[in-house]
Amino acid sequence: MAEDQATATLKTSTVEKQPETEPPRVMTTTKRMMVAIDESDSSFYALQWVIDHFSSLLMTTEAAGAEGDLLTVVHVQSPFYHFAAFPAGPGGATAVYASTTSAALLSRVLQMCRAKQIRAETLVLEGDAKDMICQAVEQMHVDLLVVGSRGLGKIKRSFLGSVSDYCAHHAKCPILIVRPPKEITS
Repeated sequence: MAEDQATATLKTSTVEKQPETEPPRVMTTTKRMMVAIDESDSSFYALQWVIDHFSSLLMTTEAAGAEGDLLTVVHVQSPFYHFAAFPAGPGGATAVYASTTSAALLSRVLQMCRAKQIRAETLVLEGDAKDMICQAVEQMHVDLLVVGSRGLGKIKRSFLGSVSDYCAHHAKCPILIVRPPKEITS
């Protein structure tokens, strides 16, 4: 009889099912990278570096119907250089025209991204570049900020200020500062 009880206990323990557990839910959120550009070659070098090194994350795969992470390219223009005013016509009437610098920069950015099928959006802000970039990073919940470095020396950086240095200390996300090779900065 003891053998029968041991066998019955053994059978019930092998027949009992473990409670089913749900597989862990994986949250797939879009990662957001931001590249800050200006008219300098070093900022476009930083953008090209991002395209070359993160293209597998940023590519749009239309066949699968999935989109990669999002690249936001931001350009901050100074409010004082946004408009150019000059006399037009007799009597000194003044005409005000918007600068096309931002449009030309963003057109170049979009061409670079389309060439590699990168999903990108552009953003033009007005104000102090250092502050506006850090504000945009915080408001847009950016996961990585990429900026170029002009390679200013310590003296020039202390007088002129460095956007990359300021962002490195004040941005609310990781920051990658891309420094171009010497032949581009000279």
